[in-house]
Amino acid sequence: MPELPEVETIARTLREGKGGQSSILKHQIIKVKLLWGRTLAEPQPSRLSRLLKGRQIRGISRRGKFLVFDLEGVSMLIHLRMSGDIFIRAGSEPLAKHDRLVLWLEGNDVSRLLAFNDPRKFGRVWVTDQPDQILDVLGPEPLDEGLTPEMFHEMLIDRKRQIKPLLLDQFFLAGLGNIYTDEALFKAKLHPLRQSNSLSSDEAERLLASIRSILVEGIARNGASIDWVYRGGEFQNHFRVYGREGQPCPGCGMPITRLVIGQRGTHVCTKCQV
Repeated sequence: MPELPEVETIARTLREGKGGQSSILKHQIIKVKLLWGRTLAEPQPSRLSRLLKGRQIRGISRRGKFLVFDLEGVSMLIHLRMSGDIFIRAGSEPLAKHDRLVLWLEGNDVSRLLAFNDPRKFGRVWVTDQPDQILDVLGPEPLDEGLTPEMFHEMLIDRKRQIKPLLLDQFFLAGLGNIYTDEALFKAKLHPLRQSNSLSSDEAERLLASIRSILVEGIARNGASIDWVYRGGEFQNHFRVYGREGQPCPGCGMPITRLVIGQRGTHVCTKCQV
């Protein structure tokens, strides 16, 4: 599942352009086609085209793992889930297999289409004039400077849960998934089975710094591409523990162990992480 760095990379690419592809900001939506009804969480499919046609893309951002499109009075939120991705193609190109929602755009005398492509059909799209009802329930952004080490420590103490499942909880902290949680816990030298309320203030500060460092590195490397879904990242070439079961720990040389915690595969050095 794409995590914060992958979603941030997609938002940045759509917003700023990349690799010969220009930004889609200020493009107008001229046509809408929904190809899989369950992709749309809100509104009813019969209302979608009327809500979107004629609106201009004013902004593209990220909240947690959500892509957020500002469309002149309404917002379009996209959660990629397991296999979703966003493609920009020439407006004359045929639709592709697994396209679930397609928007045709015009801007700068160019016709293009934006396709939400989702082979496994788990992704969801919301079009709403009240995005805060969906986004405000999420936890704080880990890269938000307003989240201080003291606040983070209090959050950990209040929850009293195993640290890895807690970090994966989007209502606790928005944007982390399996990869970046494993990597951050390794960098912080904390075992994923530790109880959150057992962390000292120094350990909490070290964990927050590690989360931020790993996310910043992930964004700088355009995220991680580890299967056939997300394209263009290179962070997978720099994993310290994730997916490295049986390989030597980069810190001590002990073999990396794979555990299952909260039904999620978890990679840990049992010597370095306590």
